[in-house]
Amino acid sequence: MKKYLSFFRIRFLNALQYRAAALAGMVTQFFWGGMLLLLFAAFYRSDPDSFPMGFSELASYIWLQQAFLSMLNSWAFENDIFEAISTGNIAYELCRPMGLYGQWFLKASANRMARAALRCVPVLVFAFLLPAPYGLTLPPNIGAGLLFVLSLFLALGVVVAFTMVIYIITFYTISPTGVRMAATSAAELLSGSLLPLPFFPDGLRQAAELLPFASMQNVPLRVYSGELSGQAAAWSVGLQVFWLAALVGLGLWMMNRALRRVVVQGG
Repeated sequence: MKKYLSFFRIRFLNALQYRAAALAGMVTQFFWGGMLLLLFAAFYRSDPDSFPMGFSELASYIWLQQAFLSMLNSWAFENDIFEAISTGNIAYELCRPMGLYGQWFLKASANRMARAALRCVPVLVFAFLLPAPYGLTLPPNIGAGLLFVLSLFLALGVVVAFTMVIYIITFYTISPTGVRMAATSAAELLSGSLLPLPFFPDGLRQAAELLPFASMQNVPLRVYSGELSGQAAAWSVGLQVFWLAALVGLGLWMMNRALRRVVVQGG
């Protein structure tokens, strides 16, 4: 366990060095969050009662999404992992006294958390300073805040476990591009990234909420605002735990099968 913690710490500190990229990301997220709010505000003015979320709840959803985008997005992959698989450099990874799945999982988690640590505080402070109903509000109670923190880290685990499956599929393909594009497109739509799941039509919304994608962004962002509470929140967090365990189990099984058949050529 000590070597895994040391590896995580090294990757986390290394990722903290990219401050210029974090600054560029923050500026983008300020403007993107503002544009989304203005877009939704135009629709809410016509008939606010026809929407499934209050505008203040939606504003909190959008600002949290922007603050933790680098932590919870489904389209950010570690390109050096793809390169290691396709070029055969995975042989060097296998020489380390650590399980390959654990290595990659901690590497992806550390990089995502470091990028979020650099960006989230300025975005959250900016959002709190905005006037109501455009700004970020506090959770309705302490319980919702604590459940949000738990759900946020479970969401991180689900996202990383999902990306791990994509990495492992690359062992069986010539290029990861096709699988990567199909998987991220589905995840962006069904995770609540493009549109919060409550805005989906009935039937599609219920189906989407049962899929692992909903555990990536939909659950923690809705728990924070109180839009998910009580039994519904407990059920959703329980689904996060289930999908985290299921995806990790699937990834470990796929990794073991892939490594038994992998052939590294060259010299």
